[in-house]
Order: sequence, then C-alpha cells, then structure tokens
Amino acid sequence: MTTKRSGSCDIIGGFGGVFDPKAAGYKDPLLVLATDGVGTKLKLAIDSNTHNTIGIDLVAMCINDLIVQGAEPLAFLDYFATSKLDIDIASELISGIATGCKIAGCALIGGETAEMPGLYKNKDYDLAGFALGAVERSDLLPNESNLPKTGDVLIGLMSSGPHANGFSLIHQIINQSKAQLDEPAPFNNTKSLLSTLLEPTRIYARSCLKVISNKNIKAMAHITGGGLIENIPRVLPKSCGAHIEGRKWKAQPVFKWLKQSGNISNEEMTKTFNCGIGMVVVVDKMNAATTLREFLESGETAIEIGEVTSSVNQKVLVDNLDEALGMT
Repeated sequence: MTTKRSGSCDIIGGFGGVFDPKAAGYKDPLLVLATDGVGTKLKLAIDSNTHNTIGIDLVAMCINDLIVQGAEPLAFLDYFATSKLDIDIASELISGIATGCKIAGCALIGGETAEMPGLYKNKDYDLAGFALGAVERSDLLPNESNLPKTGDVLIGLMSSGPHANGFSLIHQIINQSKAQLDEPAPFNNTKSLLSTLLEPTRIYARSCLKVISNKNIKAMAHITGGGLIENIPRVLPKSCGAHIEGRKWKAQPVFKWLKQSGNISNEEMTKTFNCGIGMVVVVDKMNAATTLREFLESGETAIEIGEVTSSVNQKVLVDNLDEALGMT
C-alpha cells in the first residue's frame, strides 16, 4: 500500500478499513471526519477526458476541512460511481487520489466502485471522499480557551487557483465567452485554459500541522464554497467579523479573467471564489510575525491580509479587491 502510514492496518478485501489511533501516537484523541466531492469541476475533467488530477482535488477538499480543526489526516476512503467501469479512467482517478493522500500524509484504506447504468450515461461519473483525522482533545481548533478576538491578525495562505469551487459559474463563463479550453489561456500563453482550470486544489496539511504544533494558532478557515465572505465567520465568535485588505496580495490571473469575462461583481467574487486565498489563519497580533515566518519556511505563500473586527452580524468586509485581482 503506497499510502501506508503509522496506524494503518494491512487488511485488504474486507468490508471496511481499519485505523488504529493509538498506533499513530495519540493518547486522548478526538476523531474528526469530513466528506466532500469535487462539484462540477468533474464536468471539466469528463468533457476533456482529463482524469489524472481530479482525484487530488477530491482528497484536498476533505483534508483541508480536517486541518482547520487541528486534526492530522489519518485515513481516506473514496466512492466512485459510473455507468460502466472504464479501467483506464478509474486507474487515472485512483492514481490522483493516491497522490493526494501522499501529499496529505494519510492512508488510502479503501473505497467503493458502483456501476449504475440506469443513473449515469456514457462516461459520466461522480466522486465522493471521506477523510478521518485525529487531534488531541486539548488541541482542537478553534481553541475554546483562546478564541479569536478583535484585533487578532488574519494570515492568508495562497491558493493554487479556483480549487474546486465556483465551477458552475466557470462553465457559464466559458460558454458565454466562447473560450477555447485547448488553446493558450487568455492570461497566460504558456498554459492552456483547461490546464489552468484543472490545476489541483492545494493541500495544506503538512505545513499547517507543523505550524499548529507551536500552539499559536487560534482558528483556521478553509476558503471553500461560500468564498471569503461566508467561510471566515464559521470560525469566529458571534460578536466578531473581519476586515480584509485586497492590496495585500496578488491573486492568480485566472480570477481577473473570470471577473471580467463574467462581468461579476466584487461581492459575488468573494462569495463564490477564494480569490487567491485558500486558507485563512487567525493569530494573536503578538504572534503574527512568528507564525507568518513559520508558514513561509514551510513552503506556503503566506500574507497578512487583515484583522478580526467587532461585528454583531459577523460581517466580512473586503476592501480593494480589484487590486488583489490586478484590475487597477
């Protein structure tokens, strides 16, 4: 098993995967579980017959949800449903899932393949992922004994692109703009538009776990469906909001293209896309410089992007998004 790690058990062919948290070194663990899919990014992979990276997205969408709770990814299961099994496609998908698990440091311990010709047509398929993680009880995030407060600093970790969110809108923009997926991207003549949009979701597991171990992080938000506006409040007290300054980072050019081609408002951009920030980390102001340095040393492109504010309705204000998107 190429994704084997401490705690994974060599039981192949059974009805379920087995994982031993004690063997992984945990004394008083809480188990954290997450499940997710890849949404309509799948359609792009299916229509283009490009299946080698979408499995990485599947792992990333689940694993990034575990990480924000301070949990170490331990094990992963996948569900693959299609009309009739195509071995070549399945092999590419599983290879991508295994690659994602290696990046995340978790074991791929099983899965399910379902053939349903009455539900799926031609080469259509669907994917779902299920991830198991563990965290010592005292290390669960957000930290209940040290919750985010007004004045805390927000550190953004750059995304690799749209990740796996907003693709229903992206499909509309492709159709409206009559963009050619196999031609060079309008914003980058060295890569096709297809390869840019299929860029796998970044997996933040190893860098975040390393920095979390220093006990300075109060909370983290995975910027997934709902964008910056809806995900940051999920880890803040009800009395807090956030102020984000778009001058602080430069998003990938694909976001400028999406905004212009789709005539999308800034509000919709921040509710639909990550706009270049895939993870937001909350730290006390006095720990911000140290935490920022630790993320940079761990290989992340990390930027101080704003602060926690006092807000009875948890409002997230994003100023100067146009500058982040390269519009000015």
